[in-house]
Amino acid sequence: MTAPSQAPVREVSNAYRWYSVGMLALVYASSQVDRQIMGILLQPIKLELGASDTQMGFLVGLTFALFYAGLGMPIAMVADRSNRRNIIALSIAVWSCMTVACGYVANFTQMALARIGVAVGEAGSTPPSHSIISDLFGPHERASAMALFVVGANVGLLISYLGGGWMADNWGWRTAFIVVGLPGIAIAVLLMLTVREPARGARDSGPGEAQRVRFGEAVRFMFREPAIRNIVLGKSLGGFVSYGLVLWVPAFLVRTHDLSATRVGLTLALVLGVGGGIGTLLSGRIVDALGRRDPRWRAWAIAISKVVPIPLSIGFLLVDDFALAIGLYILPAMFGAFYLAPSAALIQELVQPRMRALAAAVAMFMTNMIGMGLGPQGVGILSDVLKPTYGDESLRYALVLFLFVNVWCAFHFVLAGRHLGRMER
Repeated sequence: MTAPSQAPVREVSNAYRWYSVGMLALVYASSQVDRQIMGILLQPIKLELGASDTQMGFLVGLTFALFYAGLGMPIAMVADRSNRRNIIALSIAVWSCMTVACGYVANFTQMALARIGVAVGEAGSTPPSHSIISDLFGPHERASAMALFVVGANVGLLISYLGGGWMADNWGWRTAFIVVGLPGIAIAVLLMLTVREPARGARDSGPGEAQRVRFGEAVRFMFREPAIRNIVLGKSLGGFVSYGLVLWVPAFLVRTHDLSATRVGLTLALVLGVGGGIGTLLSGRIVDALGRRDPRWRAWAIAISKVVPIPLSIGFLLVDDFALAIGLYILPAMFGAFYLAPSAALIQELVQPRMRALAAAVAMFMTNMIGMGLGPQGVGILSDVLKPTYGDESLRYALVLFLFVNVWCAFHFVLAGRHLGRMER
């Protein structure tokens, strides 16, 4: 397959580079709205479909993750030697249509199939986006560029929580799916009209070729390098906690604090959407600045961000006063996605330009199978296991136990930092 026509780096202005990342962030926001709206709608869907917490955990976790992560790698292999922008545009159209379909399901099985369709579409977006960003920005700018891209997740959370909560109370959960699914088509068209396919490897020491990369070759390259291996493992464990919290905290607030979906949506939109977005943007700036002084801090800063907020997160889950609980949650929410942009930037820097989309997909597979697949599922199972002892409070204690996985996550980023230091010497 021949490489698509590409714009030489000298023709790309700084304004265009940041516009391109902004467009990819908008794409990411769209995917996050269609994915994360399940969190705010989980309780009414559970009640109407008559499902258990274990079943709902399967619906928002493993069902989605198997297809999202599994298909990401073959799509990324195509993206590493073909037009990445076109792949992303097609993916948007698929997940948007399937999100609309979620509003028309009649039972749990149909909902599971519709969510699989959303996962199939979203599988083709993130790895090519990472690859494009890495071809637009050099090593010392990538974490900041990735942070702008990743903040799309916070924008998506804000929209899904704020809009989803209000629509759930006023229009019903089915209409909510239809409303958030339709704008994706317009985003796909805008991407096709305004973003070009960049030259591969143009921001690195040597230009990259659109060569065929074998799956085994990329996996061996990534996992024989201790720094990459520990970054991927740390990122996966971070996702395990993050996805478990993000998708179950809305239900926790409804059950424990007896809040309406509208109030939960407004609260989490401000805390996770706005506060988390600020933290995500800062993560890129902080890690880029620290990395210029000592490369080890590019990983060690992530380790600190996973451990320091744990006591505040426990307080958020255990106190009964709602205002105090939200006050305690602000800092953990800001640090919740701190790990995403710097870890993605590190992976893109440490692999060869010709395998960037595939490397992002391999990391995404690990993160989403462990994080998205097992995180929400694990919370649901643990909540049901604890129910005979704690009753309606079982979800509260299941979430508290999950927080301690962040210590394991931080350990891998500490190891990654040590190896980064050795690579620089």
